[in-house]
Amino acid sequence: QVQLVESGGGLVQPGGSLTLSCAASRTVFSSVPMGWYRQAPGNQRELVARIRSGRYPDYGDSVQGRFTISRDNAKSTVYLRMNDLKPEDTAVYRCWLRVEGTDYWGQGTQVTVSS
Repeated sequence: QVQLVESGGGLVQPGGSLTLSCAASRTVFSSVPMGWYRQAPGNQRELVARIRSGRYPDYGDSVQGRFTISRDNAKSTVYLRMNDLKPEDTAVYRCWLRVEGTDYWGQGTQVTVSS
């Protein structure tokens, strides 16, 4: 069992930046994929970014070039740096990882982009 604890959401103006963090409750191998998904009201959940050692990160089309995912394996923590935020980025962002075929999710953190 793994718990994921997210932090860093909030309200930001268009064009601004935020960094989300997600820490796993126990050590996970660098080969374990970790990442972020998001869901806005009325929309389906979509991939934001995911990362695992030995592979290039995957990004959703709408965030490519603006968001950067990174990982501190020593801390079993994944980060999401979000730049040039747009109102359409407003959503609940949930941390994710997959261990031995089982998906684990964080509770979610709200990101609101509004002037």
